[in-house]
Amino acid sequence: MRYWLMKSEPDEVSIDDALQQKVVAWVGVRNYQARNFMRDAMQVGDGVLFYHSSCAEPGIAGLAEVASTAYPDPTQFDAKSKYFDPKSKQEEPRWILVDVRATKKTRLINLAELRDTPELAEMQILKRGNRLSITPISPDEWQTILSLAGLKR
Repeated sequence: MRYWLMKSEPDEVSIDDALQQKVVAWVGVRNYQARNFMRDAMQVGDGVLFYHSSCAEPGIAGLAEVASTAYPDPTQFDAKSKYFDPKSKQEEPRWILVDVRATKKTRLINLAELRDTPELAEMQILKRGNRLSITPISPDEWQTILSLAGLKR
């Protein structure tokens, strides 16, 4: 089992939206490294930290799990979508996604708290210049965040 931090803008899909919908397609990833994580490394059942980004107070807002294997992101073919990619072809899609099942809302664990936790010093999201929407999380980082959220280790 692996663990991931996946960023979502709450005005697009928040942890509340995801819990209400039960399963959400993780559309719109347009970074090759993040795409490759979904395509090559993610497996059904992997743990996900649901992270709110591009908002007043970014941070970890809940827990989720990978709910599907990777498949083509349909938004790349939709000319009306902001995620449309005219260079992507149906027979050779560039962009893929996974479905994510939200499992629990947590208290917001903001960036300042993450930075103030020594056990998380190596988390990719805390490194300067990191803009990836999906990053791997170590099992120890996962457990530390569960503890910060007041959940069992």
